[in-house]
Amino acid sequence: MADGPIPAAGETQACREELLDLLRPGSPGQAGGRIGALIARLERLQPANLSAQAAQLAGVWELRWSSSSQPYLAVRPWLENLQLLDPASGRALNLLRLAGPLGPVAGIGVQARIAVELEPPHQRVSVCFERGGWLGPRFGDQRLQLFREVQQGYAAWLDVTVLDDALRVSRGNAGTLFALVRRPDLQLEAFLG
Repeated sequence: MADGPIPAAGETQACREELLDLLRPGSPGQAGGRIGALIARLERLQPANLSAQAAQLAGVWELRWSSSSQPYLAVRPWLENLQLLDPASGRALNLLRLAGPLGPVAGIGVQARIAVELEPPHQRVSVCFERGGWLGPRFGDQRLQLFREVQQGYAAWLDVTVLDDALRVSRGNAGTLFALVRRPDLQLEAFLG
């Protein structure tokens, strides 16, 4: 942590609210520079500490901005890019699906094992991708799916640099910066149960 005056709670809240406003669907600020600057500022003002906040990771998160140029990490109004995290059971799922009523019908998913690392600065989550493929609709207690094993030839991780009940900022092992918002309308059990 840098030396200097402790930021006022109002400054942190104002930065957070501006970032959340820019991450809302249809926001004119979706193009880059301002979001990146707000993220860097919020990382200094409100750094995550997973030794105290690991339970806040649990839930369904939607990618709302990414520094990546990869098409599957682009935010589009017709696509939901979801990340489902259950750190207590060490499970995660990345899911791409259509937005709207067709979303629950099918998607492309990658299942992973995750673990919150214990070393300082208490922000790292290790990720081991296990299976990927098609995730279909749920019929009763069963979900149609066609998954196969994934061969992961490298160590993957995310540094969760900002975390609260509505917002998560992460930096990936490839240097990509991600901003995600919680989706309280979606439940983990519907996907990981």
